Amino acid sequence: MMERKKGYILLPQPIEEEAQKMLEDEGLEVVLAPDPSPATVSPLMKGAGAIVLRTGIDVTAELLAESDDLWTISRTGGGVDNVDLKAATEKEVIVTSSLGVNATTVAEHTLSLILALYKQFFLLDREVRKNNFKVRYKNYPQDVKGKRLGIIGFGKIGQILADYFYPLSKTKLLAYDPILPEERKRSFSHMVQFVSLEELLRTSDVVSIHVPLNKYTRNMIAWEQFKMMKPEAYFVNVSRGGVVNERDLIRVLKERIIRGAGLDVFENEPLEANSPLLEMDNVLLTPHTAALTKECVVRMATEAVKRVIALFNGYQPANIANPEVLLEKWQHLKKRPEENGGEN
Repeated sequence: MMERKKGYILLPQPIEEEAQKMLEDEGLEVVLAPDPSPATVSPLMKGAGAIVLRTGIDVTAELLAESDDLWTISRTGGGVDNVDLKAATEKEVIVTSSLGVNATTVAEHTLSLILALYKQFFLLDREVRKNNFKVRYKNYPQDVKGKRLGIIGFGKIGQILADYFYPLSKTKLLAYDPILPEERKRSFSHMVQFVSLEELLRTSDVVSIHVPLNKYTRNMIAWEQFKMMKPEAYFVNVSRGGVVNERDLIRVLKERIIRGAGLDVFENEPLEANSPLLEMDNVLLTPHTAALTKECVVRMATEAVKRVIALFNGYQPANIANPEVLLEKWQHLKKRPEENGGEN
């Protein structure tokens, strides 16, 4: 077993009490930054052996340059887009995520947005509070049965969403995922048809995107793609704001090129106070909370902590985003017991 790391665990933001206690029970020192600003976190980088990272700060190359013996950055969320992976890899810092831990929770949130859009709950609630009971005669809601859902990115979240939506719609879903293995696609053939992105956009009644943000997916849905969609279609994004060209989306919603949208993520967060999205009646907004249920935040934080503890005990942590770091400095790490058929 490797020598226990002497550096402390840096928390740019608080994590759940259960997760912090796990670190303390291991005898690890925990340092909580007063706030997650780069100016505050930067002086704390020196001496940190690990960072348990939420979404409130980007770990940039400049921040990483301030570290002197950082072993790992362990994300509580499923994405690592707030970490400079190239810079981390150059410093041989292992970057991990809680990929998949929040899949069910995010799928539930996505389904809720879709249902709220079709049933127009936000509009009806607003009108009833104005004492406009006659709004019931406008027939704004729509049936979900018979509606075709198109899922862009058919990973864990997309697959769970398909399992949730198909029994309601009773209509075969569409999916676009160029990297999903064919064998995995065939296992969903009873309820999902895999098609091109263009066909999905042209024929879906509601489109939901579930892809990570990277150089290949940034702005993958823009004006040209929105114009392909049905005028009565809805668009839902709970992945990352950067995968959609927000300026084009705002134009699409203003011009009613599609019926509406449900958005949990935005190009800039928090959403800017002067954003046109705040004034639109055909968009449903939530503040990047798709994974932030009481139960899920505990799961994500504890999984992030487990990976730190595993590394400090000489084991290869799960969900490594930059596996190339294992080739040299970290090649001696042992496989986790569960990977060898042992018990957790």
